[in-house]
Parts: sequence; C-alpha cells; structure tokens
Amino acid sequence: MSVSVVRRASRTGRARLGLGLLAAIAFIVIFGPLLAPWPPTAIVAPPLEGPSAEFPLGTDLLGRDVLSRLLSGGGTLTWMTLLATGIGVVLGALIGLTAAYRDGIADTVLMRAMDVVLSFPETIFVLVFVAAFGRHPLLTASLVGVAFAPGVSRVLRGAALPVLDSEYVLWAKANGLPGRQIVLGEVLPGVTSPLMVEAGMRLVWAVTAIASLNYLGFGVSPPAPDWGLMVSENQDGLAAAPLPVLAPIALILMMALGGNLVAESVARTVSRTEGKS
Repeated sequence: MSVSVVRRASRTGRARLGLGLLAAIAFIVIFGPLLAPWPPTAIVAPPLEGPSAEFPLGTDLLGRDVLSRLLSGGGTLTWMTLLATGIGVVLGALIGLTAAYRDGIADTVLMRAMDVVLSFPETIFVLVFVAAFGRHPLLTASLVGVAFAPGVSRVLRGAALPVLDSEYVLWAKANGLPGRQIVLGEVLPGVTSPLMVEAGMRLVWAVTAIASLNYLGFGVSPPAPDWGLMVSENQDGLAAAPLPVLAPIALILMMALGGNLVAESVARTVSRTEGKS
C-alpha cells in the first residue's frame, strides 16, 4: 500500500513542485562545497561588500564570501535534520507500537512518560541538556529527535490499535508467535501509511527546529558555515547588506516548503485512500 501511495502522491503538481525544491537543495548540499569559489571560513574582502563579479552575493560581516558559505553551509543542516527525523520516527514508532501491543500497565506508563516529554517546549528541552553536556551538533539533533518521539508515538499507537484486532494478528497470537515478530511482521506493515505521513511532517518540523537552534547558537559553532548560523552572524548588518541574511533564509524556506508540499501530498493521498476503503 505504501508504494502505491507514494506513486500516486508523486503525480500531483504539489508533490512535483516540492520534489523540485528538494532536488535543488540536494544539488547544493552535494555539489555546493565543490563549486564554492573561496574557502567558506576565509576572510577575502572588506566586510559587507555588495554584490560584484568577484563576489556575486557580496561579503558578510567579517569579510567572508557569502556565496561560498552558502554553498558549503547546507550539509550540516541536512544531516542534523535527517538524524533528528530518524530518531523521532523510529523511537516514536517503537514506543507507540509497544504501548498498543502490550496494553494495560505498559501502555499507561509509556504514554504518561511521553506526555511528560511532550509538556516541555522543544527549545527548553534542548537547552536543559545542552547546558548540562555542552553544545554539539550531534547532541542537538538527537535531542530534537527525542522531542519529536512523543507525537509520533501517539499517532502510531492510535493507528496500531485497529490493526491489532485484525484477523491475521489474532491468528499470529493464537499460534504463539513472539511479540516482536507480530509487531514488526504483522502490525508495522499495517501502519506504514501514517508512518510515512509522520516522517514527512517531522522532517519539515526538524528543518525549522534545527535551523532555529543553530541560529540561537545551540548547534553548530562559528566559524563553521551553516545557514541558520549565517542569519545570526549577519543580522546586525542587515540594513547595509541584506543578502548575507536573506540568502540563507531563502534556502531554509525552500527546504521546509519542499518537504511540506511532499508531506502534504502524501497525507492527502492517504486520506483519500482510506476514505475509499
């Protein structure tokens, strides 16, 4: 079912636009560092120079080439976003499916623990651990993923409950199959569509969350090139040179918008499919 959902969703104009935006971002992330005309951390000209033939997007507040930092700055945001999404979806799915299958006390304990995590604002949750263990991109991405897990777990638990009452799951239980095999082999395939929708939505949210945390200084450390960090570094020179701020914002918005269009197309396709069934 999931393959057919993706195939039908990819035929919509909304999804094609989103895939086009994501393809452009992927090109920059993969080939950008190779195309950068200057080292991203090198001071190559006076600060806040306007666009020119040598510096198409001008220079930033320290005199570094904006284009070079832009081309080199997407990799960190991308891997942090993918890691946060992966942790949130996998951990949330594991907790949600376990809670639905075990039921009773295990269900209550797991869901109440998720409620506790969910009660913390995302930024505050990250700040608590960053203050305790120090600033590191890997830690920040992992914490964002953990913050996403409660929402994913609630959705997957709700989707798994009807599947657990299906005949093939009851047959598997009656034949004494191990719980892990039932959950992974019988229940998980029945919730792939909502799982895909959750993955798409969490990916979009992770882009904005990671970019915001890098902007606030809780992820990537200067002078590393990063789109969120570029906005923070150059905001004081916005009136004199807007491109060092507006260019990375435009790419962050492209990544978030592209992911949102694709995720929304998949969600609508799943909704139509379930409505027909």
